[in-house]
Amino acid sequence: MIMDTNTPDMRAAARPLTEASLCIWLGTAAPGDRLTYHRGALARQVCPQLQCLPEQERTALQRLAARAWKLAELGLADIVQRRHGYEDYEYILVARRRPRRPASAILPMLLAEAA
Repeated sequence: MIMDTNTPDMRAAARPLTEASLCIWLGTAAPGDRLTYHRGALARQVCPQLQCLPEQERTALQRLAARAWKLAELGLADIVQRRHGYEDYEYILVARRRPRRPASAILPMLLAEAA
């Protein structure tokens, strides 16, 4: 169960969230720390046919969402979605406890791949 704690809202950040900054955040996050990596209707916004976003923004959002999914597949984080209203969803990455084995060196590799 995820406790309802303050979740940083990246929309208010000075710079947009990137794959690299997502990986850096996860590398320093404690288990249970949460980061909102997008707010909106992700599936609609990344669809090229709908043209909800300019091409460059859409591609960056697609890559960010794919990176979050990859981190979840690797067991480093969980993805949570919170509905606020019609087509208004918050996409949250929740840091998981890292394994104590040498495989935890995967974060630097992911950061290099995301850069």
